Amino acid sequence: MTIKPLHGVGQPPFSGIDFTLIRRWLTPAGIPFSRLHDVGGCFGNNLYVDIPNLFRDFDADPADPASYDFAFTDLLITALVEAGVEPFFRLGVTIENYMRVRAYRIHPPKDSLKWAKICDGVIRHYTEGWANGFRYRIRYCEIWNEPENHVDPAKNEMWTGTAEQYYDLYNTASTYLKSRFPHLKIGGYASCGFYALRNPGDARTEYFLTFFDGFLDSVKESGAPLDFFSWHSYAGIEETAEFARYARRRLDEAGFCDTETTCNEWNPEHERRGTFRHAALICAWMLAMQHEPVDSAMFYDARLGLSVYGGLFDPMKRETYPAYDAFLAFNELYRRGREIPVVIPGAYAAMAAGEDDRCLVVSNPGKEPVPLALDGEVLSCRMTGEGRRLEEIPLPDAVPPESFLCIVLR
Repeated sequence: MTIKPLHGVGQPPFSGIDFTLIRRWLTPAGIPFSRLHDVGGCFGNNLYVDIPNLFRDFDADPADPASYDFAFTDLLITALVEAGVEPFFRLGVTIENYMRVRAYRIHPPKDSLKWAKICDGVIRHYTEGWANGFRYRIRYCEIWNEPENHVDPAKNEMWTGTAEQYYDLYNTASTYLKSRFPHLKIGGYASCGFYALRNPGDARTEYFLTFFDGFLDSVKESGAPLDFFSWHSYAGIEETAEFARYARRRLDEAGFCDTETTCNEWNPEHERRGTFRHAALICAWMLAMQHEPVDSAMFYDARLGLSVYGGLFDPMKRETYPAYDAFLAFNELYRRGREIPVVIPGAYAAMAAGEDDRCLVVSNPGKEPVPLALDGEVLSCRMTGEGRRLEEIPLPDAVPPESFLCIVLR
């Protein structure tokens, strides 16, 4: 088995039109994907990625390049590609947290097929050079985000329509786009998650499950493509592992055995950002999901802004938080590629083999030390925890609490 691309991120770090931090921070960590959702702030800062920003007038002609406004999104996607990060393109809109005052862009498109044709123009611009565009490697196109955010449309911050209206949008758009781009992976729907499995009885989270069942039934009946299914979890590691197994089982039961799954929003205990516990949890999460039925993952998120979810970068000091080190460490596994089975009782661990060495990453997010005994010549041992930031140390006989180690062995 290979090490999976679990160290992707949500929106990348940038400020205004200064994209230099993308290369400075994402490239060294080998970030495989950046999911383009909620980019730039409210309404995509009226500039980036969202379909209403790329296509300002829905009544315009989607076949006319003049109907599109790619200017700012071109800068962003080019910066990602030049930094070696593949864009994971969310086709849709940014969450509207204050929609109870007024909703602007989260309504169902008034013509699903025309919306799909607009997305066609966006994809052609970035992958086929259309409209003075590019031929970038963008393989994943995601239709909307969290359409089941609330059972009550009057409180749903992502979709004011019904479940059936979303199913129609997905089936229409995915079928059309797959016919135009059979080589791309088309999917959705960025589910809010499966929290009701652990805490049944809440109407909102129960609706998440009902919506998922209805979506699978609708896609199966329509024959629409579902190359990947995306879902979210802000729960703990063990809960998220259960959710991953549930998503895989339900997809298989519905006949979507070849459909990939991606957890493309996750962040355990996000309110602890900037702490060593948060860093150890994030490292442990990726190590745990390496052994669960998840094909890829994207942390929410890598923004450079004042949000409790921006867990990697300090927006005031423009420095990395300890959690960033977890991505550096996991990339040491990812770039070596071939997983080697390993068990460290009481901790989360994964090991990978390269041509000349092996790398072991082991995380202990708990409050007690975890004994550590290894075979092989230790070439290096770096630690994040106890005030250290991937600092070289002698191999300890235990992994300290709320810390992780990145160990290279002969």
